[in-house]
Amino acid sequence: MVKIFTFRGKTIEELQKISLEDFAKLLPSRQRRALLRGFSDKEKKFLERLRKSDKPVRTHLREMVIIPEMVNKKVLVHNGKEWLLVNIKPEMVGHRLGEFALTRKRVIHSAPGVGATRASKFLPMK
Repeated sequence: MVKIFTFRGKTIEELQKISLEDFAKLLPSRQRRALLRGFSDKEKKFLERLRKSDKPVRTHLREMVIIPEMVNKKVLVHNGKEWLLVNIKPEMVGHRLGEFALTRKRVIHSAPGVGATRASKFLPMK
């Protein structure tokens, strides 16, 4: 049995058909406020490029709210150092692009350095 994704009781096809104002009413207050204030010039330009292109589109707009129109597209989001590929899925609708391009990596410690003492070689690393 395949589970069909729904957002507040609506399928992704229904979400794509409704207006942006009606979609905003389904969102939490922070995202609703961002959509109802309207898109900035940069966000409008990004959406136009996303509509036209089949390839991933690069963007610095980490605060952009993911709308149903963006589903099944690929976006390269900048995390401050590199471009991270984000495949937009229906479950991501209503979140922001930056949530899927983390800015910090997990710290992984290696062996002790050249100047370490013989005893420090055997200390457990966290």
